[in-house]
Amino acid sequence: MKKNSTVLDVANKAGVSPTTVSFVLNKVDRMRIPDQTRQRVLQAAEELNYHPNSSAQKMARGKTNVIGLVIRQNPEKAYADLFLPQVMQGINSVTRRAGYNILLIPLPPEEDGGEFSRLIRERHVDGLLISGPTEDDLELNNLFKEGAKIVLIGALKDSVIPMVDIDNRKAAYEAVTHLLDFNHKQIAFISNAPFNYLSSQDRLAGYKEALESRGILINEEFIFMADRTPESGYLAMKSLLSQNKIPSAVFIASDTVALGALHALHEANIKIPDDMAVIGFDDIPLSEFINPPLSTVHLPAYSLGQASASLLIQQLTEQIPQREQIFLKTRLVIRSTSGKPVISQ
Repeated sequence: MKKNSTVLDVANKAGVSPTTVSFVLNKVDRMRIPDQTRQRVLQAAEELNYHPNSSAQKMARGKTNVIGLVIRQNPEKAYADLFLPQVMQGINSVTRRAGYNILLIPLPPEEDGGEFSRLIRERHVDGLLISGPTEDDLELNNLFKEGAKIVLIGALKDSVIPMVDIDNRKAAYEAVTHLLDFNHKQIAFISNAPFNYLSSQDRLAGYKEALESRGILINEEFIFMADRTPESGYLAMKSLLSQNKIPSAVFIASDTVALGALHALHEANIKIPDDMAVIGFDDIPLSEFINPPLSTVHLPAYSLGQASASLLIQQLTEQIPQREQIFLKTRLVIRSTSGKPVISQ
């Protein structure tokens, strides 16, 4: 069997180093190699029928054609979040056409941001999509200023990094206002995540703003924290039901969390919406098919993924984006769990 030629064979035949061969054949423009040397290498490679493999080309050019999708959650919570698959589908629809693969990286929020640096500086990925950055992820700003290609799915305070998000505060305000319009005055809140996430802070702020707009005092005993999983929603609702006073409605800032909360209500034989009205957030596909169907805020998850991936591809291909901050519209979807107006007594 005839032995395949190697880069060393080409180097020996052309009278240059293997490194020079790699730079010439992989078209690394930043290296100033004389035309005469370049032609010698090309001729030697042709005579030896040598072709560099694709992985070697990527390494030589400093590209991996891989985008890191960092989910700022613990792995078990990231995989339990029923909202994320739609976002990932939207991302993949863009990156696949552009010739990039996706590396999924769940990163627990308690870990520092050093992992971001390692991913970029050790050339594991060409760019990063950061889903759900925490308020402590300030290192991302420095990386971006140094030239790293980054897009946020969600917001980071005082950041210049391109981002795609929704107006969480406004969406929450509209959901709670709907319950207020039905004459509910005792409305609880269950968060989508801990309050070091800006989305959770903003959804709580929208809830409070809606109550205050009707002159209703905030009852801190009606505010509960969950953490993206049905189990966390179940436990939050159990805590809510253990209160001396039980509200007539609840705004749950995540449909995934709401699934567990609804299970706790069923266990307690609380009828939905007669005994307690419920509105969720995200409009995951399952929301329409649970019993009763869940009223919720529709968040365009697929478009969120598409828009964020498009912004990152524009950075990677040195295109100038038309907008670097994109806010997508939400809408309230009224189904069965928010019920009928409560008659004032």
